[in-house]
Amino acid sequence: MFVAGWAGLAVLLAGAFLAALGALNLTIYGSSSFIERYLTAIANDDIAEASTTPGVALDEAELAALGLPANVSTAMLRTGVVESGPEDVRITNDVAHDDGTHTVTATYRLEDAIIESSFDVRPIEPLYGVLNRWEFAVSPLAVIDVTAAHNPTFTVGTLTLDARATKSGEELTAFTQVTPYIAIAPAVYEFSYTSPLLEAVPVTLQADVSARAGVTVDAQPTAAFVERVQVKVDEFLNECAAQPVLQPAECPFGIEIDDRVVGDPVWSIVSMPLVTLTPGESSFDMPPTEGVAHISVEVQSLFDGHRYTLEEDRTFSLALSATIAPDGNIAIQLR
Repeated sequence: MFVAGWAGLAVLLAGAFLAALGALNLTIYGSSSFIERYLTAIANDDIAEASTTPGVALDEAELAALGLPANVSTAMLRTGVVESGPEDVRITNDVAHDDGTHTVTATYRLEDAIIESSFDVRPIEPLYGVLNRWEFAVSPLAVIDVTAAHNPTFTVGTLTLDARATKSGEELTAFTQVTPYIAIAPAVYEFSYTSPLLEAVPVTLQADVSARAGVTVDAQPTAAFVERVQVKVDEFLNECAAQPVLQPAECPFGIEIDDRVVGDPVWSIVSMPLVTLTPGESSFDMPPTEGVAHISVEVQSLFDGHRYTLEEDRTFSLALSATIAPDGNIAIQLR
């Protein structure tokens, strides 16, 4: 009786252990909890945990299948980049398949949008040989193609990136850079850029699970950029006006006079061309813009020999291209 009692107790304990183990594998160590933990990590901006979740990282073969180089940038896989992650997460379905894989469906809120996503997960080697562990069968990472228009650098979250970082050769000189980035998903990102000379209006992008999306960071000249170019234009034209000749060298204005010039021509600028800048193919361009110069010069008539002062306004046109050098200076090329 004594032995039988202990045997019965052992059976009860074993049954309780197996029941507890089963409960753990259905809850904390279940496929649904695996997905919940991943989504919660993103919501908490714990990108280190989210990106190291089994099955998230992409190997070279997976990158190649997506048309991505092996050195594709993972710079966005860090804290402080995500604008907002999934909130109000609910697991709405968990379907077990014959091969042991599960399809877990979750709903969540990304800012104002309610999203439903399905994740395929599969079992991997159990923890301690008894507790279920899972990995994504298909990585949930997103690919974001960033077009850094007219400026190679941009800001996403608190991070400033250079779209040329993984490039070489002629690609480095392109006025507009298009670069793919691996990004945690699902999440919302905000892209922008601000500097004294350039500014891009913030743009938000929703990165969906296992999806590819594109965003353009459209850098435009600031008022300070235009003002600095205007100063250079004014200086250039004033230097032209300081030349005591009828045709100032390499300048957009001049005059031809049939009579004899008997005094030094005196130029002045009546109206400076007003600088406007818009992005072109390789620079910020000012279209042909009118200005007015004035000449005053003593002249003697070849017909009757009398002298007179010629006073005349001369309309001219000026166009230019402006670029920002690596040291932050502005280079101007007249066109």
